Amino acid sequence: MKPRERFILGGAVLQNGDTRSELILENNVPILRGKNILSLEDADTPCKRIYFLIQLMYVEGGNLEGHQDTYWALVRDIVKAAPSMLDLIDAINEHLVVGRYYEALKLTRKLINEEERLTQHADSGAGLPEHP
Repeated sequence: MKPRERFILGGAVLQNGDTRSELILENNVPILRGKNILSLEDADTPCKRIYFLIQLMYVEGGNLEGHQDTYWALVRDIVKAAPSMLDLIDAINEHLVVGRYYEALKLTRKLINEEERLTQHADSGAGLPEHP
């Protein structure tokens, strides 16, 4: 672990001290390093909210049903607004139904990138007729 690096181990948020360290986990618990943690404040788009929900499913274990209900509602809205994201969402769903949350998080990063690409494309006015 890098000095001062934050990480989630199980449901606990931990921070490394001032020096580099090495941790050895001797059992299977969810862990997310700082670069993979998304805060609630930063979950400011639909796809980032999906990432945040999957993160909660992965590290919390509790309220799984509530997180899943919110997830499916968001997925429906996203697919309705951007049907081109369906294949990627289907791939994420395949990981979720078998409990491979970390793999789902990795794919959700791609979903966020696609959302950013579509948003930039829409913001640029591409494909819209110009006004005289």
